[in-house]
Order: sequence, then structure tokens, then C-alpha cells
Amino acid sequence: MPQTASAPEATTSRELRAFLHGLPGVDEVGARARAQDLATRSVKTTAKAQAIDLAISMVDLTTLEGADTPGKVRALCAKAALPDPADRTVPKVGAVCVYPDMVATAVEALEGTGIGVASVATAFPAGRAPMEVKLADTRRAVADGASEIDMVIDRGAFLSGDYLKVYEEITAVKEACGDAHLKVILETGELVTYDNVRRASHLAIRAGADFIKTSTGKVSPAATPPVVLVMLEAVRDHRAETGRKVGVKPAGGIRTTKDAIRNLVMVNETAGPDWLTPDLFRIGASSLLNDLLMQRTRLSTGTYPGPDHYTLD
Repeated sequence: MPQTASAPEATTSRELRAFLHGLPGVDEVGARARAQDLATRSVKTTAKAQAIDLAISMVDLTTLEGADTPGKVRALCAKAALPDPADRTVPKVGAVCVYPDMVATAVEALEGTGIGVASVATAFPAGRAPMEVKLADTRRAVADGASEIDMVIDRGAFLSGDYLKVYEEITAVKEACGDAHLKVILETGELVTYDNVRRASHLAIRAGADFIKTSTGKVSPAATPPVVLVMLEAVRDHRAETGRKVGVKPAGGIRTTKDAIRNLVMVNETAGPDWLTPDLFRIGASSLLNDLLMQRTRLSTGTYPGPDHYTLD
């Protein structure tokens, strides 16, 4: 995971507003064109096989449904550790992401695998709850063994210009995480503009986020290429300014191997090759893994496996 941030300096509402509104505006046409250009880059043969394995290792295998059961979570954990029982050369995934009440089940199921458990806390997905509830949610998940917390920001506060409230919530949750790492979900589909995405990215980073994450997966649009590009630019610029690396996690809408590889190309060309590691780039997904496995099998055997070869997540 990225190196942990030191405690953020005291920040006033005026200072935050001046900092965020002093950031360069995003050229929306340019961002779309750049993302489209990167999407046309071709990755073939050996490089494609390596990219598929790298993408598998970056997947946060996720189940976030009201109908989740301990049995479903255990099955997901088994797949996370051994994605293809017929091919033990397939790498394990980056983490398993579940609701807080399923953390203990996931931790038990993953014991000895080296795979961490991420938990969506802070009243996911809306984030509309009193602060004491958000902190209790976080502390419960960490106490049950979560090594990563995915929190959602208060988009209403952000969009109304109450940046200090968002900042203080992130710093409080970061403290409640203890040794667990914090991913801050911006819910970019509700932020309206790329300028807001850039501001929210820098706000979360300044407040101590270890990762910034696009979406809950419950709102559309989610991890669009231009949005991911803007967030990668934010972590690149923060590293240039401070030396600290912050990770990026696109989530929502990344379903195919082609989508995943396009994201890896964007990471390499924007933030740089240092980010081509699960410590600094993750993909939140439920259906992506099967497509990666199918494409991996096709590259090695020349044929696609049957539709029932892999479990449905």
C-alpha cells in the first residue's frame, strides 16, 4: 500500500477554498481527447499476457448487495485466493471488498492467503449518517480485521462548498482506521464537472487518503476514462509536490479485459510506471475477473473456455 501520510496540518475553510479554487481548471475537451487517444494504444501477445496477470492482481473482488450471505462471501474469498482452480499460475487478487458486517467472515476465509479485506464503511453508499455512526462503522470493520476502509465523502457538503466538513470527516475516519489504509470514494458521477473531480481528489489527498476511488458502483456514470485521467493527474502532481504517493481505484463499469488494459495504459502514461502495482492501483469489480480469466486462457490455449468454466460472482 502507499506510504502513510503524516497528520494533516490544521486547515481553515478559507485556506481550503483558496487552495481548491486555485487549482488549474480541467480542459474537458482535452481530457476526453487524451483519454480517447490512450484507449487506442495496442497491447499484444506477451505484453498482453503480462497486463492481464497484473490486472488480476489489482482486482478488489467485490460483493456489495443486500442479499449477501456468509456463504456467498466465503465462495468469493475462495475465488480470490484461487481464481482458476484448473490453473494455479493465475495470481491472486488484490483484496476482497465487503460490507462491514461481513468482514469477520471474509477475514476468516482468507486466513493464510495474504489477501486483505477491504470494507465499505461510513454509511456506504450515500454517506448520509451522523459522524459518530460513520466512525463506529469504521472502528467495527477495523476491529473485525479489515486492512482497508473504503469511505464515501459527503457529496452534499462538497457540492455546497463546505469543504472543511468533508476534510474533517476524512481526517477523523483516517484516525479511526488506525493501521488500516483509507480509500476515499468521491462518487464522481455526482460531482458534475471535471473541475469538481480534481478538487475532490486534492481535498481527499490533503486530508490523508491513501487511495482516491472514483465510485461506489451504485451511481452512473462511474469510472469513465476522463475521470480516471483527472484523478491520476492529481496523484501525479501531489507526488511531484510532496514526494508522497497516493493510490487510485476506479470502480464501476470496468467489466472487460479491454477496459482493464486501457486503464493500465492510462496509469503508465499519466502517473507513471511506479503506479503499476496493486499497492497504488486497484480496480473495483465483480464481473471483470471472469473476463480476465477467459482472455488469459484464450492466450495460452488458443480457445475460450466454456461459459460454465468459472463461477459467477
